[in-house]
Amino acid sequence: MDSATSDIRTPLGSQADNGIKIVIVGGFGVGKTTLVRSVSEIRPLSTEETMTLAGAGVDDVSAVREKSTTTVAFDFGRITLDARNVLYLFGAPGQERFWFLWDRLFAGALGAVVLVDTRRIDDSWYSIDRLERLGLPFVVACNDFGGPRYTPAEVRAALDLDPRVPLMVCDARVRESTKHVLISLVQHVQRLLSASDPTSNEELV
Repeated sequence: MDSATSDIRTPLGSQADNGIKIVIVGGFGVGKTTLVRSVSEIRPLSTEETMTLAGAGVDDVSAVREKSTTTVAFDFGRITLDARNVLYLFGAPGQERFWFLWDRLFAGALGAVVLVDTRRIDDSWYSIDRLERLGLPFVVACNDFGGPRYTPAEVRAALDLDPRVPLMVCDARVRESTKHVLISLVQHVQRLLSASDPTSNEELV
């Protein structure tokens, strides 16, 4: 995973038999597509379409006026962990009119990353509420857009976040930063599994 260019040319080995699915969710324009692109070892599958004036009355773009494209189905990326384990990333669309797709994306997922723009923190409530209702493990990552800094306690209070849910800051454009988010999610799931079954020594990867 040290070189995005070389990884793109490396085919997935036929012996890989353990696919681990992670879904990236969050509000409109928080950087989900960027996160998948930054960390995927293959050229990501993207369903982005150019935004037009026809959608101006449907999607609220007031907080993301610089955004020119939008995901209309999902983004897909891949990370090979070792010879037998592969991580599959699915970036969910953020607009309310596409939320009906989320249940299909969540099916079979190990967990989720909730990507947050702290300038528009209200946009994250739906993602967190839905994951809590499903009982799907998740972590929260605040994407750094260069805005005002908030303490972890302030963000937790604003999101009414369970204290057991990991919270971190990331830059969705930077591979090492996004890798840290994904590692944190896997570690969080492992802790939850250990807590529910203390006799289990099974590792996810």
